[in-house]
Amino acid sequence: MEEIVVLIVGAGPSGLATSACLSVHSIPHIILEKEDIYASLWKKRAYDRLKLHLAKEFCSLPFKPHSPDSPTYIPKDMFVDYLDDYVKTFNIQPKYQRHVESASYDEADGKWRIEAKNVLTGGVEVYVAEFLVVASGENSGKYIPELPGLDSFSGETLHSSEYKSGAKFENKEVLVVGCGNSGMEIAYDLSNYGVQTAIVIRNPVHVVTKEIVRVGMIFSKYLPIFIVDIMAVLMSKILYGDLSKYGIRRPTKGPFYLKATAGRAPVIDVGTVAKIKSKEIK
Repeated sequence: MEEIVVLIVGAGPSGLATSACLSVHSIPHIILEKEDIYASLWKKRAYDRLKLHLAKEFCSLPFKPHSPDSPTYIPKDMFVDYLDDYVKTFNIQPKYQRHVESASYDEADGKWRIEAKNVLTGGVEVYVAEFLVVASGENSGKYIPELPGLDSFSGETLHSSEYKSGAKFENKEVLVVGCGNSGMEIAYDLSNYGVQTAIVIRNPVHVVTKEIVRVGMIFSKYLPIFIVDIMAVLMSKILYGDLSKYGIRRPTKGPFYLKATAGRAPVIDVGTVAKIKSKEIK
């Protein structure tokens, strides 16, 4: 059993940032990471054309801003390099291939008891910590629903986390299920490679641009969210017009309100809407 002040679950950007802040204040801590590498979402499961959807001033980690000469919307590989430098700068050393299986709080001792399976040895490790930080990420798990007939489908089925590029799907037909940011951008990427692409859109979504989000995030520092939402929706209407005739319905609540209260991010359009309008994407 190992005792520590703070235990962090997850070595993604949030876990790394927490570790750096604790190190700056000389607070002992440990990071447990289930993968064999930090920032595994960025290093293993991000598609090739991915760029940060938010401007760089909103995407730097504590104590290390992005360089002034870096692009406003940083490409995936450049962001990975930034994370590599961050880990080196703060000497962050996660314990890898540790699957946290349970965490319980002892009211009498005022401490957390965390059990984690060591994948390498098969043994269970026990940690005791005064504080527990869960930084496992909101996009860490993949989910494919059990659809009737999917098991007998003769084509290839893959989750968006396994997608890299549309190059391997040239001259094929691909259906993208889901119109979140990943689904919309993957559909765009597929279409750019000449793939016959269709996308299933179920729920209402806000469609905005990176610039609308950037302006909204700046104004949200000074104005109430409902005013920022009015501005964002108005700019979206002016730019895109009525998208309902293309199957894209707008939610009744505003984009920044939904992100703050329900964690539902708006779709940041990279060119997909124009392809839907032109029927390049069905």
